Amino acid sequence: MDGIKVPEHIAIIMDGNGRWAKKLGLNRIFGHRNGVRAVRETVETCGKIGVKYLTLYAFSMENWNRPSDEIEALMSLLIESVIKETSELDKNNVQLRTIGNLSSFPENVTVKLNQAIEFTSKNTGLVLTLALSYGSRWEITEAVKKIAAKALAQEIEPENINENVIEQYLTTYGMPDPELIIRTSGEQRLSNFLLWQGAYSEFYFPEVLWPDFKKKDLMNAIDEYRRRERRFGKTGEQIKQEKDLI
Repeated sequence: MDGIKVPEHIAIIMDGNGRWAKKLGLNRIFGHRNGVRAVRETVETCGKIGVKYLTLYAFSMENWNRPSDEIEALMSLLIESVIKETSELDKNNVQLRTIGNLSSFPENVTVKLNQAIEFTSKNTGLVLTLALSYGSRWEITEAVKKIAAKALAQEIEPENINENVIEQYLTTYGMPDPELIIRTSGEQRLSNFLLWQGAYSEFYFPEVLWPDFKKKDLMNAIDEYRRRERRFGKTGEQIKQEKDLI
């Protein structure tokens, strides 16, 4: 990569683990286990090419509706992966973060997550954020509640509430919005992921199932992103004129 138009922030909906396992006649958890390899390769690649933020949709609030044995297996896999990968993340200067309602997770899971977050907190390279028990409607609702409480306490005037104020109460505050959102498996919807933050994101929907997602698939997504013109409501002529002035 030549450093031109590499997204600062990439977000990925890691879809297709269950279907991958089903195609092989295996239990769904085998798909999730093989998806860990794709996570590792994606994190390594993003770090090497200069992506600064990578957000992975690892477990949605709706995922709590899955069969209890699958949820239990996912929790065990999460702890196992965090323990196994923390030292590698630290070695590669990756900072781990989470967004979502972690209060709904078992205590042993949150303890290990918090330990990994603290262990990597001083790293200055790629920021890897896991969206866990996350839902964008939940996030926005919580933000509205906090802002409403501030208004009731007369700490903020309603007419002063704007986009910047709202963003301060989102779980992603301090991170840039994702320029590129990828969803694997060919499905073409956000599924309650980064609805506010993705307002001007570019979307890429490869057919590949997540366990089969490799470096070349990520590079294809970035190559497609680099070919697109991001106008933010402006005309193509305006964008060209602005580029000519640089």
